[in-house]
Parts: sequence; C-alpha cells; structure tokens
Amino acid sequence: MKVIVIGAGVVGVTTAYYLKAAGCEVTVLEKLPAPAEETSFANAGQVSPGYAAPWAAPGIPWKAMKWLVSRHAPLRIRPDGSWFQLVWMARMLANCTETAYARNKNRMVPLAEYSRDCLRDLRAEIDLHYEERALGTLQVFRTDKQLLGGQRDAALLAQMGVAHDVLDTAGVVDAEPALAQVAHKLTGALRLPNDETGDCKLFTERLAARAASNGVNFRYGVDVQRLVAHGARIDCVELANGEVLKADSVVLATGCAARAMALPLGLDLPIYPVKGYSITVPLTNPDGAPRSTVLDESYKIALTRFDNRLRVGGMAEIAGFDKRLAAARIATLKMVSNDLFPTAGPLEQASAWTGLRPMTPDGTPVVGATGYENLFINAGHGTLGWTMACGSARVIADCVLARQPEIDASELGLVRYGRSEARIPEGKSQPARIKWAD
Repeated sequence: MKVIVIGAGVVGVTTAYYLKAAGCEVTVLEKLPAPAEETSFANAGQVSPGYAAPWAAPGIPWKAMKWLVSRHAPLRIRPDGSWFQLVWMARMLANCTETAYARNKNRMVPLAEYSRDCLRDLRAEIDLHYEERALGTLQVFRTDKQLLGGQRDAALLAQMGVAHDVLDTAGVVDAEPALAQVAHKLTGALRLPNDETGDCKLFTERLAARAASNGVNFRYGVDVQRLVAHGARIDCVELANGEVLKADSVVLATGCAARAMALPLGLDLPIYPVKGYSITVPLTNPDGAPRSTVLDESYKIALTRFDNRLRVGGMAEIAGFDKRLAAARIATLKMVSNDLFPTAGPLEQASAWTGLRPMTPDGTPVVGATGYENLFINAGHGTLGWTMACGSARVIADCVLARQPEIDASELGLVRYGRSEARIPEGKSQPARIKWAD
C-alpha cells in the first residue's frame, strides 16, 4: 500500500515510521527544508500523559477575565479578524464545565498513556536517544486553592489508574532538591512519576533519519497545493510546481495548516493556532536546576531539564497565525525561571523561540478517518503533540490498514463533532461543507 503523509513534525514523522513498519510504501511531504522546524522545534520537552488535560477547564472563563489585566498572564487574546476565531473560542468556553472537562480528560489520558508506552517500546527497539529522562513531572502549586484543584485532578487520575502523588512542601523538596531555596513560595505539588522528558526536535530528527534508512521517502521543500477528490476518495495530491502524486491513502499531519488544507474538501477541522513561547538556557549550575520537569501552575509554564540546557516553555496567545516574538512573553518565561531556579544558568544567554500549537476546543486531537475513505487526519494535539505522537501514529497506521487499534479510538476522530462521517453525495467530487454539530 502506498501512503502519502503530509507534514514532518513529530506527529508526521512518527506516523511515517509506524506506517513503514507495518509494510507500507511511505512518502512524506514537507514544505520546510528539514523535519521538526515548526511546532516541534523548541517545545517544552515533556512527554506528560499524567498531565494530559484540556485547557478548557472549570474556572477558566473567570481566570481569563483576570488575566486580561495581569502582566504575566498565561493567556492573551487578540482578534484576528476571523469568524472562526470567535466560533472556536465559544466552543472552548462551552467545554469549561466539570462534565466536559472529565469527558475530555478521559479521552486524552488513555491516548497519552498508550503513546508513552509506544515511545518506550520504540526507544528500546531502535536504541533511540534524545537527551531523554524518565523522572516524572512535578506540578507545583503556590496557593491552597491550586492545591485543592490538584487534589481534584488526582481523583480523576485515580479513576483512570494513572500513578500520581499529592505532595506537601517537604515532599516537593524531596522530589526536586533545587526547589529547597524557594520552598516557602509553594503549598504543595502533584507528582506524576511516569512522565518523561527530552528534546523533541532531536527525537524527530533522529527518528526521521531511521525511517529514511528503512525506506521512507522524505521530500523536503515541497509545497502541497491541494488534495483532489473524486467521489468518496482522494484521487491525488497536487504540488505547487504542478506535480501530481497518487497514493492509496493520504494522512494529513500538518498541525495548524490542516484546517486550511481540509476546508476545500468540505471538512471543517476545529483546529486553531495557539501561540506558545520558549527559552533555552545553558546550564552552568546543574544542582540549581530541576532534575526533570517542573510545571508552575500559576503561570502555566514548564521548566524541563535537558543534559546541559534548561527549556522553559508555556504561554498561550489566541491571535491567529502571528509568529512575532513578543518581548513581554519572553520576560515572563525568564521571570518564572529566575523565581524558581535562580542559579541554574545565565538568562542573558537564553535563546528565544515562538511557535503555533494546533489546538481543538475540547483539547482532544483529531485522530482517525474522515468521510473520504482514504483520507485520515492526525492533527490538533495542542500542547501535547510529542506526548501523544507515537500513540496517535499507531492508531492512524491501524486505521489506514483497516486494523482494530489497540486502544479505544472511537471518540478521537471527527465523529465526535457530529456529521463528519457522512457519506459523500453521489455525483459530486466533493462533499458539502461539514459543519460542527451543536
């Protein structure tokens, strides 16, 4: 079977790897000159299934209002002039209930847990290294209210069988000794011992190299013009240079670009670009740095230890495809780094980055089939692209090959938005626009 995968971020590369391992002839099309050049380039470095949770959560609307006047707020909203932005935000707000939060978290965590297990198997199978660590995630709280929220999350994790510990201040210091000097600022933490860390870009580059050596054809600097449909199938992929490529199946793994590529086919993917930032700090005092990942609940910022670097990432800007690097957001990352780990490394030597995360309003990615029998979507992972990459890729490979996935993937696809699995009307080369269900 010939399969075209569009996109060479961590999601696209893992998809290509597992499809090839399943016996497919795989071609990857990527507009940039190398893998992992966009969202996967400098993310927070977490593989955090225990922290897999939607941004849409109870209390977020009230917090968002307060954040509007906060200098270091984790969320910023700027109108991008599109109706889609307003609709997407309304959909997100509709998911900010206890019931929706529990439902969405119950969709996300099993996929994330499965993905981490797939990553571990993959790492052992091909001896892949990417500055990885398996020391867990520590979500630290600065207020009693945050600690209470962490305890509620712990109850959900317990229901799903996810390992976790709720720690007091002394437990926080035991888990991350470098926090001893700032322990007076913390009320406790939620520890997720099975989470992992590493350099996502390095992982993606090395996996792409292994996939290429196994026979995957990576074509970089290729601009996909459109997908051409005939009836209920994708007939071909047209490139901007006029080249036409045919395959038995096509997988769309283009992150934030997936919606624009799918819209002409009548598929209205609920994926919006949410901007994030990171800095990478050289470590000069390893003892003053975290051992793994520390997540600051107040600012929604993660601080992750690599071998000789500290990656500090977070923030969310709902502002369309704006990729400008805002000095104020970088200042917030540096403030949090200095507040928790003041001696780790020289912040004046930090390199700064910004990228767009492809997010759905309910937090769950779109992974699965479409109304076209040979088109599959693997996009919309938000801040959990690497966390869910291997598992999503395995699910997609099973879908492409008409196999039963190893986990329940019934609510991961477009079907959860309503009429997305409807048959394409006879006599039409493309379906009518598929709208989100109310």
